[in-house]
Amino acid sequence: QVQLVESGGGLVQPGGSLRLSCAASGSIFSIAGINDMGWYRQAPGQQREMVATITRGNSINYADSVKGRFTISRDNARPTVYLQMNGLKPEDTAVYYCKARSIAADYWGQGIQVTVSS
Repeated sequence: QVQLVESGGGLVQPGGSLRLSCAASGSIFSIAGINDMGWYRQAPGQQREMVATITRGNSINYADSVKGRFTISRDNARPTVYLQMNGLKPEDTAVYYCKARSIAADYWGQGIQVTVSS
């Protein structure tokens, strides 16, 4: 079993920045099995969507809506995944979820609110 804990959300003005972190914990066997990690978001009344994903080998994929503004990175030793969000827009407002994928299962964090508003 893997537990994911997100941090770093909050309220920011348009054009501002936030950095989200997601730390994974669990048994040594479960942690070692994690391959892909990523961030997803869900706005009110909308479906959950992929924001950015990164593999253990640092292959990265971004949603078109965040390319050039968001940067995903990871620390495999911990393991922890980060999302640096710059140039935030009101349409980025959502609950952001961390996800970790292993051979055994997909794991989700509890979600963290990001609100972009003046």
